[in-house]
Amino acid sequence: MSITKESELQGMKKASEAVAFTLKEMCRYAEPGMTTQELDRFGASLLSSFGAKSAPYLTYGFPGWTCISVNREFCHGIPSSRRVLQEGDLINIDVSAELDGFWSDNGNSFVLGKDIHQHQKLIDASKEILHKAIYSIQGGVRLADLGHLIETEAKKRGYKVIKNLSGHGIGRSLHEAPAEITNFRDRYNQTRFRKNSVVAVETFISTTSTYAETLEDGWTMVGDKGGFMAQHEHTLVVTDGKPLILTEMNGIWN
Repeated sequence: MSITKESELQGMKKASEAVAFTLKEMCRYAEPGMTTQELDRFGASLLSSFGAKSAPYLTYGFPGWTCISVNREFCHGIPSSRRVLQEGDLINIDVSAELDGFWSDNGNSFVLGKDIHQHQKLIDASKEILHKAIYSIQGGVRLADLGHLIETEAKKRGYKVIKNLSGHGIGRSLHEAPAEITNFRDRYNQTRFRKNSVVAVETFISTTSTYAETLEDGWTMVGDKGGFMAQHEHTLVVTDGKPLILTEMNGIWN
């Protein structure tokens, strides 16, 4: 969507507060011995307290309120009573929701407890790259140039990007134009970021894979060559200068 009046900006801020607060608190709440279903139910209670509804459920019928992916699961992990979190797990939580007709999206990858499997370097790379990418965005910047920046920064650090996962426009629905804000330079994409547009920008930084494949459950995605992936995401408004990061309170850069 494009912000055309103050009421729209306020609507986006409220929806973004709901998802950002929920993501932050879910990351704090997670602990070894907890199931991903328990963690999802906690997230559901927080979103509900804002009057917000799960975006993946509303849009796709996803079997959960939030997506919780663990270790070699890259994204879209289904909350489960059988999946028990353990010390050192690489966890990704993606929280998106609708509130009063406005939609917002954010995500965070983190290590649960001690970094016994050495995932923190990958996580830090993803965070740093997202920060650099977001602060390069303003009206007129090519989406392809943003993708080039993300992939270049990943390669510098010895990592790859996932080419079939991307950020997207957002606002009045979960996925809007631009349909794909990729992590690589798509030379056929001449689209530019437009001032006042709302976008969800994400990094998908990987140790070995360059594509994500869907498992038999129809939702969970893993790497085509295995390995691990870190994802971080903010929803923002494009301006002529620094972007307005609507989900900043999620604290993923802290």
